[in-house]
Amino acid sequence: METRLSLTDNDAQQRAERVRAHMMQHDRVLTTLGITVDSIAPGRASVSMTVRDDMLNGFAICHGGLLTTLADTAFAYACNSHDEVTVASGLSVDFVAPAHAGDRLVAHAEERMQRGRTGVYDVTLRNQHEHVIALFRGRSHRIKGRAVCPPRD
Repeated sequence: METRLSLTDNDAQQRAERVRAHMMQHDRVLTTLGITVDSIAPGRASVSMTVRDDMLNGFAICHGGLLTTLADTAFAYACNSHDEVTVASGLSVDFVAPAHAGDRLVAHAEERMQRGRTGVYDVTLRNQHEHVIALFRGRSHRIKGRAVCPPRD
């Protein structure tokens, strides 16, 4: 069965794409860590990063703060995809397995709940073998009346 997007779905996807383009222009962390924003849709985003030697801790595994940053980046793009400025109000992360130099990590974020100004998002971080590396849950807060993208001319 073929699924077709309604005009509303197309508008929402176009809005998410505009948000991605706008955020990427101003997101210095992407360049610093080599993160790519691979996909975005309303309430969803996938980002990826290759673990470099300078990302390893004293045990030769990827630093947990960098894994959290990757997951937080997916979370940020997913929760801002509706073109309303949204910030983190809290997060938790569980490290399930280590990541090593050369691993290609993908963080996929999905909106679980959005009511009013509060949202909950789950992010799963996997390596190139599809092994789960970390599980992240982010709580978001929308800033009332502020769009991510400037108005179109």
